[in-house]
Amino acid sequence: MKKLSARRRHPMAALVVLLLALACTGGLYAVFAPASKAQADETAQSLAIDEGKKLFSVGCASCHGTGGQGTSDGPSLVGVGSAAVDFQVGTGRMPAQQPGAQVPKKKVIYTQAEIDQLAAYVSSLGAGPSVPTKAEYGPDGADIAKGGELFRTNCAQCHNFVGKGGALTHGKFAPDLSGVAPKHIYEAMQTGPQNMPSFPDTTMTQQNKKDIIAYLNAVNGDNTESPGGLELGGLGPVSEGLFAWIFGLGALIAVAVWVAARTAKAKKS
Repeated sequence: MKKLSARRRHPMAALVVLLLALACTGGLYAVFAPASKAQADETAQSLAIDEGKKLFSVGCASCHGTGGQGTSDGPSLVGVGSAAVDFQVGTGRMPAQQPGAQVPKKKVIYTQAEIDQLAAYVSSLGAGPSVPTKAEYGPDGADIAKGGELFRTNCAQCHNFVGKGGALTHGKFAPDLSGVAPKHIYEAMQTGPQNMPSFPDTTMTQQNKKDIIAYLNAVNGDNTESPGGLELGGLGPVSEGLFAWIFGLGALIAVAVWVAARTAKAKKS
């Protein structure tokens, strides 16, 4: 009893008891405390990938392969990133109804939650462009004039001067950009769907993309009026020159014929 009492009075006894108490408290906290935010996010991402894989197996694997490696009916999806999936599925282009020169936009058959799951799965196959945030494609800080300059330099050859679209070769076409969601325009520039070239950040910066989107919103907005009068489809100087030649020159010829006829009639009188 004297030895036990002496140990209890040892100077290190209080420190040992404190360390044991802290160890027990920490262990209990680790067992019963909720998972950290990082762990929760990782779990949610893992669940999204699993659900996306199920959706992919049903709706996409027949053309793109069970692992997204591609087949003779569809390209490989390894490395296309979540942005490509969000664009293609979010605009209804995928799943495709039938093969053709170009897959058109149609009614979306997946919910946004399912699109996010498909994008998570395809993104897990290989790194690629990610879905942009609203801060990247929103109008805040955009330069509309600069966007117009960039659009006319890089895009108007196919989409015409105000994004109304146009015909290409072999049954292909550049779609009308009016009414297209800004996020999808940004993703199209990132990924280069179908016949369109891609414009990664190394070629066209995030700010440049934002400027172009702001320009398209400005020229295709609900309350936009053409300052020059009749816009002639927004096709640019070719259509305007053609209009002038056909109607302007035609009107001059008609006047000349009328004057000649009146002169001849006056001479006969």
